[in-house]
Formats: sequence, C-alpha cells, structure tokens
Amino acid sequence: MPRNILMLCLALSPLLAQAQALTLQGAAQKAVLSNPEVLQRWHAYKAAQGERDAAFGGYLPRLDLSANRGRDHRDDPILKKDYTRNATTLTLTQMLYDGFATRNEVKRFDHALAVRLFELQDASETAALEAARAYIDVLRYRRLVALAEENYVRHRSVFEQIQKKVQAGVGRRVDLEQAAGRLALAEANLLTETSNLHDVSARYMRVVGEQAPKEMDSLANLTKGMPKDMTEALAAAQRGHPALLASIENVRSAYSAARVRDAAYQPRLDLRLKRDRGDNLNGYIGQHESSTAEVVLSWNLFNGFSDVGRSRQYAEQHNAAKDLRDKTCRDVRQSVAIAFNDTRKLTEQLGYLDQHQLSIEKARDAYRKQFDIGQRSLLDLLDSENELFQSRRAYSNAEHDLAIAYLRTHAGVGKLLATLGVSKAGDPPPPEPEMWAAGEEAPENCPPDNPQLYVADKETLNARAQELLKELAPAAAASEAPAPPQSETTPERAVAEALKAWTTAWSDRNAQAYLDAYAPAFAPADGSTREAWAAKRKRALERAKEISLDIRDIKLAVRDARHASTVFRQAYRSEQFKDVVLKTLEWERVDGRWLIVGETAEAVK
Repeated sequence: MPRNILMLCLALSPLLAQAQALTLQGAAQKAVLSNPEVLQRWHAYKAAQGERDAAFGGYLPRLDLSANRGRDHRDDPILKKDYTRNATTLTLTQMLYDGFATRNEVKRFDHALAVRLFELQDASETAALEAARAYIDVLRYRRLVALAEENYVRHRSVFEQIQKKVQAGVGRRVDLEQAAGRLALAEANLLTETSNLHDVSARYMRVVGEQAPKEMDSLANLTKGMPKDMTEALAAAQRGHPALLASIENVRSAYSAARVRDAAYQPRLDLRLKRDRGDNLNGYIGQHESSTAEVVLSWNLFNGFSDVGRSRQYAEQHNAAKDLRDKTCRDVRQSVAIAFNDTRKLTEQLGYLDQHQLSIEKARDAYRKQFDIGQRSLLDLLDSENELFQSRRAYSNAEHDLAIAYLRTHAGVGKLLATLGVSKAGDPPPPEPEMWAAGEEAPENCPPDNPQLYVADKETLNARAQELLKELAPAAAASEAPAPPQSETTPERAVAEALKAWTTAWSDRNAQAYLDAYAPAFAPADGSTREAWAAKRKRALERAKEISLDIRDIKLAVRDARHASTVFRQAYRSEQFKDVVLKTLEWERVDGRWLIVGETAEAVK
C-alpha cells in the first residue's frame, strides 16, 4: 500500500507541477518526488526493513522437513537381500539462548533502519535545495540576459551615433574604434550570459525533470523560521540535520554489531523436537517410527582465534563510525555557519549595491547629456555605461545569492522541506528530531564554539580617512592656489607635451618626428643598435596604412630637473598588428628638449 501511494504521487506529479509550475515550491516538490537519488534512498530504506525482519526471525522457531527414498543391498550372515528404503523427518528447533546474538542483531538493524530513514530525509532536503538553487539560477540568468541585452542596445546606439559623425566628417575615427571595441565587448557579454542561461536551464531539467517554464514567479519570503543568531543556527543544525543524525545512528548500529560478536564466546542452547518415520531403515526390514524431544547445547571452545580477530575488527569499525560522525558534525557546522553569515552579509551588502547602481545610473544619465553637448568625452560615457551594467549585475547576483543563502541555512538545520511546504518522499517519514535524542552517542570531537566573525570597525576606518584628509589638505591647497608667474614651462608640462608630440607623430605615421623624439643615446630594449632599431621602426611606419593609438592612465614622475618617467596603458592597432601593453618611457632633458632614453613594454593580460 505505501508503494502504491508513492507511485500514485509520482503519476500525479506532472499535474501538480503544472498547477504549481511557476513557484519555487512546485519545482522543489517535483524534484523530491521524482529525483532518482531520493527514490534510491527510499528503496534502500525498504531494503533495510527487510533486513530487520530477517534478523527478528532468529527469535522464532525453525521447522524443517526432510524426506528420502533409495535402494539398499544387504549381505551379511543373517540376511542377504535388496530392498527399498524411505524415511521422513520433521524437526522443530527453537533457540533458547544464543549469547544475545539475535537481540543485538535486531538492535543493529533497527539502528540501520534509522540510518536509512535519516539518509532519505537528507536526500530529500538536498534534492529540494538543488531544485530551489536551479530555479533561482534560472531567474538570475534570465535577469542577467535582460541586462546584457540592454547594455548591448546602449553600446549599439552610441556606436551608430559616432559612426554617423565620422561619416559626416565631424567625428574622430579613434572614437569610432573605441566605440566598436566596447560594442564587441557588449556582444561578448551577451553571449556569455545566454550561454550561462542555457547551462542553468539544463541543470534545472536534470534536477527537476522538466523544462523550466517561460513564466516563473518571483521568490517568496524565505526568512520565515530563520534562526535569530549564529548560536541558535548551530544548535538547531546539531539537533536536526539529517546527515548528522544518520551518522549518530550509524555509531549505534556499529556498537550493536560489535556486541553480536560477543555471542561467539557464549554457548548456544536450542530446544529440538523431531519426528522420524520410515521403512527398512538401518538394515532392519519393516516400518519404523520415533519421536525425540531434546535440549541441545553447542559451544565452540577454540577456532584459531578467529573470534578474537573479528571482535577487534568490529571494535575498530565502531571507532571509525565515531570518527565519521565527528567529521559530519564539523562539516554541518561549517556549512551552516557560512550560510547563516552569508544571509547577514548579503542583506547588508544589498543596501550598498542598490545605492551604487542608483548613483551610477544618475551619473550615466548626466554624462550622456554632457556628451551630447561636448562636455564629456566618449570614453567617459562608455565607462559610465559599463560601470552601470556591472553595478546592476552585482546587485542582481547579490539578490539571488541572498535567496540561496536563506535556503542553505534552512537546509543546514534540516527544515528546508517544512519551510517550502514540500511533502516528503517515501513512507513512513523519518522521526522528528524532537522525538529523538543523540544521548551518549553525541559528537565528541566537534568544536562547540562559534566561528570567529570579523566585523570592520567603521569608526576606526573613518578616523583614518580624516587623518589622510589632513595629510592631503596642504597639497590640495597648494594645487588650488594661483600659480605664480613663471618664466618657463614646468618640467611636468614639458614632459606631457613631449609625450603628446610623440603620440601624434606615431599616429600620423610621421617617421622623422617620431624618431626625433628619441635621444641619440637611446638604447633599444631588444639589444639592437639605435641605427638598426630606427630603420626597422621607419619601415613599420611606412608600411602601415593607418594607425590607431590610444594611451590612458598616464602616470608622470619628474625625478629631478633632467630626468623623468611616464607609465601608461597603450592600445595599438593597425591592419597588420594590434596589442595592449603597459609602457614605460624614460625621459632626459637634452639641450632644452625632453627626449626618450629608455622604452619598455609589458603585455596586459
């Protein structure tokens, strides 16, 4: 009957799924009722029931019937004859004492049955968690795909706008290249998100057993029943996590198995009733009947120390079960501690991320208006679009991660099915933790303390910020003060102008101006002579039909009146070659001009 009920539930589960297809509860219910691992655990539980019943049979009497028939030949001084022999024996054996082997064997299988029950509950909780995680991830990546599509539309519109300006002769081609690069990145991001959506949809089908519906409800309130603090969460996990309860029952089962081996040192006492009936038995012609009632004592006195070895074996298996219990306890405490801390951290983080995306959206809108009237560069606009996209992605990910953290916490304390309102698979349900106690088998080597929680001291950090502000105030005041009249250009400005002239000469393929930017003492980084290097660079400039050169993140340092350095990110593109490097130029003032005396480049990964 229980199996028929389960099969009926499985048969009706598609209809139930259709009725609740748009809810998290419906997806979890479907997974619990149809997940192969849950069903495997349910069948393992039913098999354990059979093992327990088989062990209980040791208390009951045993009835054996044997019958035989054959031809015998007798040749002795009394009689020489061939005759037919037949016999029937009915034997009833009742165990009276077996060293408590049967009692301990039944206890062992009772605990093994409880292990299978808790494992069934753990598999159900795990299946529900995986289904809920897959459901949330489908919602997550559908949202991220929508954000990536919006990001692509934004970058496409900017590209089209710049392209029209270039075609009209009022825009710079380097801006078009920059917009094209950002558009390609937006397309790559969109492709990545659609691929991720495909992957999580495939995982949803594996876990739940059906396609994710096109319309899915938003997440319900998952905070109901949450522990108040870390201490309560860890205590609830230690009381109710099914994997930990299963490991404790496994310790009890191993202990009973060790006690079964003690029976080998005890005698066995059986009551035996036997009825024999036959013809021509033992060489005596005629019919024979006999009835026997006896008490049989059997006691093994020596068997080569095999029982001693097996006793040690089962004692160590008992110790191994204890170690596994303690490991499970540590794993459970770690999982619950991380999940509960994630709920607190992500709840606080969402507020900051929401403020971030709102502020960036306002900045993006302002940048767009300023760009249209020429007060902002294209790079500023593209950077604001990308930062807004990333801020929205971060908020969406944190929002869905928080929902999963709540689910992980509920699963960690063994209450996920109850929280979601999901029916348990199998029959009967595992015993409630309130009706069960660990007793002396509670974990022994499982740290009871809460994990240390690091909380940033905002007051201290704010005080450090104020101290830094005081240090920067004199420099800021000096930079804001009117610059005194100077008779000549400052070294910083002169180096910046020299760098700009070098960049312009390279972009315009002006070989002479480009080479004049290098000092006669310039030493190429590849070890070649300056003459060979200059000839190679001249050929490269003459061969290129068009060069796009973009430098940014410039850091200029003047060491003294004659020496300076510039470090910047350089993006180079021509029809033959393109790369992005972090370049360092060493400058020296020679005859009143700042010239390059050293050049190194490091590829940007």
